[in-house]
Amino acid sequence: MAAATLVVSLLMSGLTFWAVNSIQQDARIHDTRFGRDLGVLLATNVTPLIGENNLAELAQFSQRFYSSTSNVRYMLFADADGEIYFGIPYSQTEVQNSLTIRRRMQLPDNFSPDLPFPLVRQHLTPDGEVTDVFVPITYNGKYMGVLAIGTNPNPTVVTSSHLTRDVTIAVFVSIWVMVILGAVFNALTITKPIKELLVGVKNIAAGNFKQRIDLPLGGELGELILSFNDMAERLETYEEQNIEELTAEKAKLETLVSTIADGAVLLDRNLHIVLVNPTARRLFGWDAGEEVLGHSVLERLPEPLRPKLSELLTELAEGKQECDISRDREPWELCVTIPGSTNRTIRIWLTTVLDQSRENLRGIAITVQDITRETELNEAKSQFISNVSHELRTPLFNIKSFIETLHEYGEDLNQSERREFLETANRETDRLTRLVNDVLDLSRLESGKRYHFDAVDLAQTIDQTLRTHQLNARDKGIELQQELAPDLPTVLGNYDLLLQVFNNLLGNALKFTRSGGCVVIRAYVLEEPWTTTPTHVRVEISDTGIGIDPEDQHAIFDRFYRVENRVHTLEGTGLGLSIVRNIIEKHQSHVHLVSEVGVGTTFWFDLPIYQAGLPMLESHTAPGATSSTQAISL
Repeated sequence: MAAATLVVSLLMSGLTFWAVNSIQQDARIHDTRFGRDLGVLLATNVTPLIGENNLAELAQFSQRFYSSTSNVRYMLFADADGEIYFGIPYSQTEVQNSLTIRRRMQLPDNFSPDLPFPLVRQHLTPDGEVTDVFVPITYNGKYMGVLAIGTNPNPTVVTSSHLTRDVTIAVFVSIWVMVILGAVFNALTITKPIKELLVGVKNIAAGNFKQRIDLPLGGELGELILSFNDMAERLETYEEQNIEELTAEKAKLETLVSTIADGAVLLDRNLHIVLVNPTARRLFGWDAGEEVLGHSVLERLPEPLRPKLSELLTELAEGKQECDISRDREPWELCVTIPGSTNRTIRIWLTTVLDQSRENLRGIAITVQDITRETELNEAKSQFISNVSHELRTPLFNIKSFIETLHEYGEDLNQSERREFLETANRETDRLTRLVNDVLDLSRLESGKRYHFDAVDLAQTIDQTLRTHQLNARDKGIELQQELAPDLPTVLGNYDLLLQVFNNLLGNALKFTRSGGCVVIRAYVLEEPWTTTPTHVRVEISDTGIGIDPEDQHAIFDRFYRVENRVHTLEGTGLGLSIVRNIIEKHQSHVHLVSEVGVGTTFWFDLPIYQAGLPMLESHTAPGATSSTQAISL
């Protein structure tokens, strides 16, 4: 707008000044003609007077002529030498002396006495522009001098041109004053609000929904500002709701990830750790207080994993490999054993995280699973199958052999030999029965079957156990002893299950104790410093057998684990102590052991004292949880 105004104003001003200049040029031409005619007229009338040297008449005529013509500025008469001898409105004094100032007329360079027409020129004076007319005076063919007359320009034309110029300047200045005022008004009422709106829009685009515009404007611009503020308020409310929802969802996700049993690590496309749960920290050996978020996973991986995962992760991040379980693509899976105080075997899955278009990589998810227990169980299961196969094959072979012998050569055998064969087959049958019973007992204990708990007399249970194993101990030359505290209270338990515990522990003690050794069962009330009323009875089974190596003690209660695989070849399935552990845990307790190789072993556990009045069932406290109170009643 300002540029257009400038162009228009300059164009109009130029046209106006061109018109003024044209008028002035026409006025100069008119003044030149007027001056020339006036000079010729005056010269014609004064030439005879000058030729006759009648200066008095010349002065009178000139004065009348000057007075009657308003446009004449001056009249000068000079002789042939250029000396001025008369002039109006000024003249020389009558008396000539040595002090008289002699004045000469400075004629133009292009003036000549022989000019056929007067010489005319214009020049500026402090009083305005003057038209000078130089007329040569010739009388009777003799050059008498020159007449110089000055005329003023046409006052009407001058006034008109000045007025036009002044009006043009005033219009030009007025236009620019209006433009400036309009620009200021525009800046205050339009430009400033628009700039505020522009800043507000940029802030909204940048996510600052608290942006507001506070300008007291009306009209359409005011409605626009009100609509903008309303939009910003709605966006802020929407953002707060979204943030709350996202925060809640994030909290749910983090809680879910932190509670899952498997380790989870989320990487961005630069392989920097974005999310990690406690399980992954534990499996990778990262301390709980160690800051790993934002760091490269390649720098934080355990040493055994680094060479195996670094190249693969780099290729996945660069798009050279693809793996996605959800789309049935082959996932990358690794099984690695991490050495340490306890060797851990972990399984690692790598899955790419893609954007909504399923084209661009957003990150990589690492799932870590501790399969140490699974590996150990598989190994133990394989060992168990091998043991069971061997244990089943041997008695079955013996039974089949003796029965076939009896069947084919029974008539050739005497009564004593036939009895011996039958007794051997019977023992082998019992051996098979024990093996099958152990497997069934362990399966039943782990199936969640509910057992009735009631008052159990430990003295009676222990006595029955000793009577059962007395003959076996006598044959092996092992002394059986019991050390029971007097007035031993009854305990809360299941009689059959506790009897099975004593049989398994006492049987193991007799199996691993050499001839001449001793096996002792103790039971006494446990003194607890934090209470004056005893709540538990401790039971111990000690032997002077071969002992258990420390490297076997942590796994002695696992299923299918057999110490005899390391020390000798005594028969067994490796299920006895696993059954003992399950039964004791159902009694809200734990079984412990203290052992030294070549000295002996002591197994011990605590049982809650029975409180009369309520029949009990086992509670469902998770295995491994400790409890010093009576089981929950139904």
